[in-house]
Amino acid sequence: MIRQLVIAATLCTAPVATGQTARPVLDYASAATIRDTCLAWATKRGLKIAVFVLDPRAMPVTLAHMDGVSTAGGEIAQWKAVSAAKFGRATADLAAMNPPAGMPNVAVMAGGVPIYTANGVLLGGAGVSGGKPAEDAACAAAGIEAAGLRPARPAPPAQ
Repeated sequence: MIRQLVIAATLCTAPVATGQTARPVLDYASAATIRDTCLAWATKRGLKIAVFVLDPRAMPVTLAHMDGVSTAGGEIAQWKAVSAAKFGRATADLAAMNPPAGMPNVAVMAGGVPIYTANGVLLGGAGVSGGKPAEDAACAAAGIEAAGLRPARPAPPAQ
């Protein structure tokens, strides 16, 4: 009996081996908040939009395509989201860097916005199309902020 208790105590106190450091991920609830807030933002302004919310590998977490959006609207929103997710920058900022024509996954118009945690971990990107580029970017940022996340990498703490 004592031997069994010693074995049980040893198993309960043994360190747990981990092979991976925990890292925040963009969950569906946060992505849905981004999407739904963006849809409400657009509806309030009379816009018809498409919105894509992607993880950092540009895999879709959620998306929406409002009635009345152009056929290309969804593809443009996805292009913007892919660019923001993979590069961790707003597409307006990428355009200002003057990338070479035809560079893969680089959107060169506003409306793609990265999604960051308060600690600066890139969670993905949101892309919106259907309004003017500045409206698309504002819509995406509103959704990201409503989810309690950041639409840009936070500045490092002052030293």
